[in-house]
Amino acid sequence: MDRTNDIPSEDELKRRLTPEEYAVLREGATEAPFSGDLLNVDMDGMFTCKVCGNPLFESDAKFDSGTGWPSFDTAIPGSVTHVADDSHDMRRTEVQCAKCGSHLGHVFDDGPTATGKRYCINSVCLIADEK
Repeated sequence: MDRTNDIPSEDELKRRLTPEEYAVLREGATEAPFSGDLLNVDMDGMFTCKVCGNPLFESDAKFDSGTGWPSFDTAIPGSVTHVADDSHDMRRTEVQCAKCGSHLGHVFDDGPTATGKRYCINSVCLIADEK
């Protein structure tokens, strides 16, 4: 994982992020379904990591999965890492930012598009950068 010097320290992140953002991004929590500001955002641009600004998802990869979290069928190549997650008595694949290691959400193999992927991502982890 490329952890460069432009990644804020944990102390800085605790000051900069809301308690919910910190809990999700740095401690692996999950925001409540249908509560995120970016769930219904439809724009032309990209979604970036709230911690480090790493571009993660193109806006045209976003779709409505009906699950309550923003969903994408593909990530920008090299932008995320996948980590086995066996917590909560489930077998899932966690999605982390490849640049800063922040928890973003999970990816599932039940997507409706040709990729077959559904990146289920917490809104609080993302910044919507409109073109």
